[in-house]
Amino acid sequence: MAHYLVTGGAGFIGSHLAEELLRRGERVRIVDSLITGRRANLTHLPGVEFLEGDLADLAVARRAVDGVEYVLHQAAIPSVPRSVDDPITSNRANIDASLNLLVAARDAKVRRVVYAGSSSAYGNTPTLPKVETMPTGPLSPYALQKLVVEQYCSLFSQLYGLETVTTRYFNVFGPRQDPSSPYSGVISLFISAMAAGRAPTILGDGEQTRDFTFVANVVDGVLRACHAEGVSGQVINVATGGRISLNQLFRVVRDLTGAQVEAEYGPLRAGDVRDSQADITKARQLLGYEPIVTFEEGLARTVRWYREAALTTA
Repeated sequence: MAHYLVTGGAGFIGSHLAEELLRRGERVRIVDSLITGRRANLTHLPGVEFLEGDLADLAVARRAVDGVEYVLHQAAIPSVPRSVDDPITSNRANIDASLNLLVAARDAKVRRVVYAGSSSAYGNTPTLPKVETMPTGPLSPYALQKLVVEQYCSLFSQLYGLETVTTRYFNVFGPRQDPSSPYSGVISLFISAMAAGRAPTILGDGEQTRDFTFVANVVDGVLRACHAEGVSGQVINVATGGRISLNQLFRVVRDLTGAQVEAEYGPLRAGDVRDSQADITKARQLLGYEPIVTFEEGLARTVRWYREAALTTA
C-alpha cells in the first residue's frame, strides 16, 4: 500500500483519481482550498484523509506532502477566461502554489510528482495532431501558467533529482464536472442546458475542434505516469487522439438528451484555440497507455450521471 497525495482532490479530475486509488487499496490524502473544489465530490470516499488549505502557503504544502510517496498535482484554477479576467489570482493558484509544492516535495523526498499540464500550452499551432516536441504558443495567462509549471517540473528533475512527469490534458469531461460555473467545460454546459430543455450557446461558428477525453482515460494515464520507468522530466499527452467539432458535439448531446432545441451562437472567447488534437504515440510507447473509454461511451455515461444527479437534487 502506497501513500498518495492528490492536490485539488475535491475537484472534478482529482476526485476521480482519489476514487480509483482507494479502489486499488492505496492510502490517499487530499489537499484542497475548496475555491473550485466541492466537499460533495468526496462524500462517497470515506477512506480519504482531507486537508483543507491553500498550497500558495508553503506551510500548507509542507503538511500536505509529509509522509507521502507520490503526488498527483491537479490543484489549479483551470479556466482560460477566468485567467484573462483575473491573471493575478490565477497566477497565485497555478504557479505560486505549484512552486511551493515542488519545493516541499523535494525536501520531503517524495518519489514522484505527476503534474496536470494542459494542451492549451500548444496554442494555435496549425499542425495537427499536437506532438510534445512542437513549439509552444500559449494564448492566455492560464496556458502560460501551465507551461511555466511544466518547465519548473522538468527543472526540478534536472536540478534536484525530484522525479516529475507532466501529463498534458485535452478537454477532459465526465461525471462531477460542475456545470454551474460559466468557466465549466463545454460538455458539462451543453448537457446541463439541454437536459433542462434550454438551448446551449456555442461561442464562435462551432467548427472549432477538440480532443474530448473521458475522465477515466486521464485517470489511467496519470497512474501509469506515476509508476512508469524512465519517464522522469517528460511531458506526455494524455488524450484520445481524435477530434470533434462543437457543432458535432451539440448534435450528439441533443440526440442523447432528446432535447428539441437549436444552438445559439455567441462571440469567441479571448484566449481560446481553434483546433486541438493530441498525438498519443509517446504515451503509448512510454506508458503503455491506450484510451479505455471511447468518446461516445464516455458521453453517454456523462449524460446518465447528470440525469441521475438532477433527480437526486430535484
